[in-house]
Amino acid sequence: MTALKKSSSAKAKTSKKSSSTNQIRIIGGQHRRRLISFIDADGLRPTPDRLRETIFNWLTGHITDARVLDACAGSGALGFEAISRGAAHATLIEANSAQAKQLQTNAKLLGIADQCKILHADAVAAVSLMDMPFDLLFIDPPYALDLWQPLLAAVIDRQLIHADGLIYLEADREIDSLLGSELRARFEIIKSTKVGQARAYLLGLADFE
Repeated sequence: MTALKKSSSAKAKTSKKSSSTNQIRIIGGQHRRRLISFIDADGLRPTPDRLRETIFNWLTGHITDARVLDACAGSGALGFEAISRGAAHATLIEANSAQAKQLQTNAKLLGIADQCKILHADAVAAVSLMDMPFDLLFIDPPYALDLWQPLLAAVIDRQLIHADGLIYLEADREIDSLLGSELRARFEIIKSTKVGQARAYLLGLADFE
């Protein structure tokens, strides 16, 4: 009886953990201070407030009416923040089915569902099928998946960024160690910073013949 009770209790705890949610706030724009929910999932690591403030300060003058791609959306904090600050439309890709549903729920709660396209898909596979360029790309994948090179290679191959477009890239190590020399040469670093473990870069396309 005791063993059965312990087993049931363990299952209940496991179920509770798998269905629990966390929240993060939008820090600027029309939806400032609104909370968005996200699930507990391995690798889901929202960009903290301090770093998001830095990112969007970098992007001042580039957000209004922008078409945005958030390639590994996670909590949706970057894509939703961009819309809050004046982006016209954001496409958010999320591989976790439960979190993709949560993104849809959040978009409806914020009243921005018509400005969002939520894709439940593998990020590299989805990006590799796209054919319309964006003004702004967020590439902030789970660090353990090491998706930076295949995602940026797909962006170049599919011509998914305008000549004057910008890419925000976040990683746990320096950019030169993420990309092969040929791919690295396609991008110039406009801004960079380090906050805790995170290394953040604002990239543009390099002049490339």
